[in-house]
This record gives sequence, C-alpha cells and structure tokens, in this order.
Amino acid sequence: LEARYFFDEWDKALQARGLVKQQRELYRQLPDYNERLGAFEWELPEDAHPDMFVGDLATRWLTLKPKPAQPLFLQIGFPGPHPPYDPTPEYAAPYLEKELPIEAVTEEDLAGQPPPFHAMRIHNTEVDHDSVVHQLNPTPEQRHRQRAYYLANVTMIDRKVGEILQALDEKGYLENAVVIFTSDHGDCLGDHGHSQKWTMYDIITRMPLIVWTPDSSATHFAGGRQFDGLCQLMDIGPAILELAGVSVPESMEAESLLPALQAADTESWHGRDYVFAEHGKDGILQETEFMTMVRSREWKLVHFLDEPFGQLFDLIDDPGEVHNLWDDPAHEVKKQELLAVLREWRIRSAWQTQEWSMRWR
Repeated sequence: LEARYFFDEWDKALQARGLVKQQRELYRQLPDYNERLGAFEWELPEDAHPDMFVGDLATRWLTLKPKPAQPLFLQIGFPGPHPPYDPTPEYAAPYLEKELPIEAVTEEDLAGQPPPFHAMRIHNTEVDHDSVVHQLNPTPEQRHRQRAYYLANVTMIDRKVGEILQALDEKGYLENAVVIFTSDHGDCLGDHGHSQKWTMYDIITRMPLIVWTPDSSATHFAGGRQFDGLCQLMDIGPAILELAGVSVPESMEAESLLPALQAADTESWHGRDYVFAEHGKDGILQETEFMTMVRSREWKLVHFLDEPFGQLFDLIDDPGEVHNLWDDPAHEVKKQELLAVLREWRIRSAWQTQEWSMRWR
C-alpha cells in the first residue's frame, strides 16, 4: 500500500485518522476475491466511505462557508455506485433479502455480439479492473449479491443527496435554485454477459436525469413530469449557461434542454432525432480502433471502424437488445440509413467544432 501512485484528499483524510483506504490491493487478499464480482463489505467507519465522505464534505462546506452575494454554481461528484461495490453491511442487508430483477443471458445474445465484445469478456476475467474479476457464467447468488451491493451504494448516495438539499435549504440557496441529478454511464452488472461499461447497450448509455426547482424559484419548472424525448448529457451545458444569463458559444454541439424544462406539457418537446456515443480502443476494448453508436427512439446501430461487423437493434420489438439484426438482409435498408446518419453527424461535428479545436492546437 505504501507504493501507491498518489494520495488524494480522501487518502489524506483517512490517514489523519490512522486509516487506510479499502481498495484493490486489500480486496485481493480475500480468499474468495475472484468470485465476488467486485462486491465487498465496507468495514471502516461509515463516514470514511467515499460516497459518505463526498456528501459530508459538500454539506460541511455549505454549512460553514458564508453565503456569497453572487450566484453559486456547485458541482458534486459521487464516486459510487462505481465498482468496487462496497456498501456498509447496514445498507446492503435490505437488498440481500429482496428478490431482485436479473436478466438471464441467452445464447442468442452472446452469439450475436461482435468480436470486440467477445474478446472483452475474456479480458475482464483475466484483469481485475476496479476490483471486478468477471465471470463468464456467474451463479445466480453471485449476480444477486453484486446487484444488491450496487443498489445499496445507490441508497447511500440518495441519503447524502437529501442531506445536501437540506443544507442548501437551511442556507437559503434553494429559494432560487436549479438542482440537476445525473450520471455519466451505467453498469451492465452481468447483463448481456458483460462487466461494468465499454459497450453501447441502453443499460450503459441511458442515464437518469432529474431537474428540480422549488416553487419559490424565479426559474421554476413544473414538476412531476417525465419526458421521453432523446437528449445527450452535454445538452445540460447550454441550459445552465442560459439560466445564468451567459451566451452559448457557437462551437458547442449541445442542444439546450431549457425548452424541455420550460415546455407547457410533455408532448410539446420532442428532443433530438438521434443521439450518439463513441469509444476508442483502449486497454479494455480491443479488436477495434473505434466504436460509435447512433440511436433513435426506435433503432440503435453500433459501428466499428474498418470492420464488417456491427450491431443493429429494433428497440420497439427488442427493447432488451438481444437480437442483432446487422447481417439480416431484411434490415439492410435501415442499416444503411443509420450509417448515413452517422456519417453526416461526423462531418457536421468536425465542421461545427473546428474553431474550438483550432484554439487548442
């Protein structure tokens, strides 16, 4: 443990209390480490847990720091529910007792996956990224424990979000505020036979996004509504700028979510026609140089650069993304249509962001 590459603020806080962070080097010493799928119990004091630490630090900052006269922008990033999935036993116990929804992995699902995904499944059994040793055929008990611990981590974060909102309220920040809750990606948790991320399934790319304002806020948005339109994570950016009275740079590809928030009803905002995601070759995603996804409300296509394989899903008939239609002649027209959309987006993106790109050369 002394050979750690660097010590962050959390390390320093633990060190001041004579504690050492629970991490991969410690978990590897467990006799059943390879079978745990990254699910472990947090054995240090509860307030030393990373999600508790971040939430408590934010609350303490809000409580102790005098409220400034100028507007406040506060971004708080919880580490969880990122692996290792290590809640305290108190939070894990209720979920361990529950019957949890777990999708079975079918032979059709695995057979239809492209070579990079097959290689990645093997790779993740050999390398314990983030303390997760992937199992090709985990037992129901292993998957249940992993999902229970994941949900317990989410509950820990939920508690801290509530405390942060209370602190904001007590200091008078919520009187005129916009609160946004979202995440960067999901986790397969064994679905589709995969560990963590590095794929383009909805369980990875479809994220929670909650926007809330109090009734007293000058920018109050009607609550209790759910929009089904497509958006991208970056679309939050221009909405925040507009709410702050800041002009949005023309080089930004993002489309502001403000029209959705201000919409009179959920039917008057339709969102994007297509959303995109991309991932380049790294130490985990192999056998391809670049992977790109385009998704509409009804279809999803995943393209692999310079490769004949890919993924095509009819999201209406196959919302679980099990039946890969990439090589199905009956859907060749739809495949070519989405590939054309992908090419057009690439061209437009390069043109729209050229000013920003040149600025950093």
